[in-house]
Amino acid sequence: MKPARILLVIILSVLSISSLADKQQTSTNRASKILNQVDDLWRGSSSHAIASMTVHTRRYTRTMKMEIWSQGRDKTLVRILAPLKEKGAATLKTGNSIYTYLPKIDRTIRLTSAMMSGSWMGSHFTNDDLVKESRMVDDYTPQINFEGERDGRQVMEFTLTPKPDAAVVWGKRVLLVQKNPLLPLHEEYFDEDGKVARTLDFSDVKTLGGQPRPATLTLTPADKPGEYTRIDYQELELNVPVDPGLFSLSSLKKRH
Repeated sequence: MKPARILLVIILSVLSISSLADKQQTSTNRASKILNQVDDLWRGSSSHAIASMTVHTRRYTRTMKMEIWSQGRDKTLVRILAPLKEKGAATLKTGNSIYTYLPKIDRTIRLTSAMMSGSWMGSHFTNDDLVKESRMVDDYTPQINFEGERDGRQVMEFTLTPKPDAAVVWGKRVLLVQKNPLLPLHEEYFDEDGKVARTLDFSDVKTLGGQPRPATLTLTPADKPGEYTRIDYQELELNVPVDPGLFSLSSLKKRH
């Protein structure tokens, strides 16, 4: 092959690789923008919510009513309102620390790193889930792997791959989102072996916080057939005034 022809082939190859990289970057940027919008459905500078959590296992089914306050990403307070025997129990997240108050023994416990994989309030959510409230794009690199009609509605499917330095336990996450209005529908969490470890379904769309949002979130563990934890939102307010003192250890013990 003549030198000039070789040079032309090299130039075309470089341009082709560059074009492919630009397309991939554009796709990643678009995916990140959409996922930030999905995150914003549940976020504000602060929030106040009333919700119930139903935990169904092979041995029992129990429902708790909760009041939830948040400020930014680093502060969350969850207080149990009912049933009576658990009223006053509370969980405080501040930064990367979680404290649990148990009114029966009047004791506040700070969760250690060894306790983070444990069940939160007896549910299928973990204490680590409460700490890891960062945006999806902070810990994962997203890509759009499907866009079009599925089951009669326009959807987008995203694959989220952990960033090299992200402190996450999942091998990847796959999220299905409805396009208009933009709403999460279904999410799968994969372990490091590529197997589905749990699923999260979003349903019962209602007007919450001034716009349509799924009012019900159902977490189903793959290794416990028939079991689930369901959270049902009755009220949700975003960007509400919050007393910073609410997120303190002294406030954790108060019964409101």
